[in-house]
Amino acid sequence: MTSSRRSRDPVLQAIAEVFRRHGYEGASLSRLTAATGLGKGSLYNFFPDGKEQMAAEVLAHIQCWFEAEIFVPLKETEGPLTGIESMFRSTEQYFQSGQRICLMGLMALDGETPFGTQIQAYFSDWQAALALAIHSSGKLKEESTDLAEEIVSGIQGALVLAHAQSDAGIFLRRMQSFRRRLAFPCGELQ
Repeated sequence: MTSSRRSRDPVLQAIAEVFRRHGYEGASLSRLTAATGLGKGSLYNFFPDGKEQMAAEVLAHIQCWFEAEIFVPLKETEGPLTGIESMFRSTEQYFQSGQRICLMGLMALDGETPFGTQIQAYFSDWQAALALAIHSSGKLKEESTDLAEEIVSGIQGALVLAHAQSDAGIFLRRMQSFRRRLAFPCGELQ
């Protein structure tokens, strides 16, 4: 990773938190400058196309993290159960055990945004990688696809409910429930 990319990462993370707290429309320039510690000029130097570019780059940053930490391990680990467990651990880490809302999910609910393709790819890629891992364990393709959809949508729902109830335990209990649903003592999926 280049040093300019590393120096940009904290800025993208700060911007992401503003979008998480206030949504795309509520992410004002004053909130963005306060969160990043950059003046307006510096912020526009990083992102000449303004808030839309900021959001697009934040979403691309999230997509890259999920590709490296979730999707690839689901496809390339030794054994599908190892990949699935890696997905659960990384998902818990990323969402801070249910204390952090999913920005992709939030933006998907934000109505008409120019980010529909990015958001759709994120969810499609996650479901496809998980379905492949489940299928590799011996489930029928249709059942694997259904389980992957149930788990990804369940994770998203658990994040919303945990946030709404101010109870991160909801998210962690759902994650354990999904693990139990997929793991068996013999090391194979049901």
